[in-house]
Amino acid sequence: MNANDKPLVWLHGEIKSPLFSRTARLEAGFLLRKLQRGDTLPMPHSRPMPSIGPQCHELRVNDMDKTWRIVYRIDPDTIVICVVFEKKTPKTPKNIINICQQRLQRYDTDMG
Repeated sequence: MNANDKPLVWLHGEIKSPLFSRTARLEAGFLLRKLQRGDTLPMPHSRPMPSIGPQCHELRVNDMDKTWRIVYRIDPDTIVICVVFEKKTPKTPKNIINICQQRLQRYDTDMG
């Protein structure tokens, strides 16, 4: 990791076997590394999630027969990972949005 790279802060979840295939883990790692280096990821890799909060996005990782999402927020000094989940419907479930908002609020309070 480069000294200028933003660290990843995991609030919940992880990318590991057997959930993610090897190919999906590599893709997720590649995309997360780009975020750490300050790159902006456009569609189809990432989309803004203003329903969760400012600077929140949903990283899209397609696997063999699954679609994974990694909800993250870009902070000035870190990339905060809120949740990793398998997306089964076109719309992000309300409970996922609520979980992310709660985790970010708790993180902000603890770090404040």
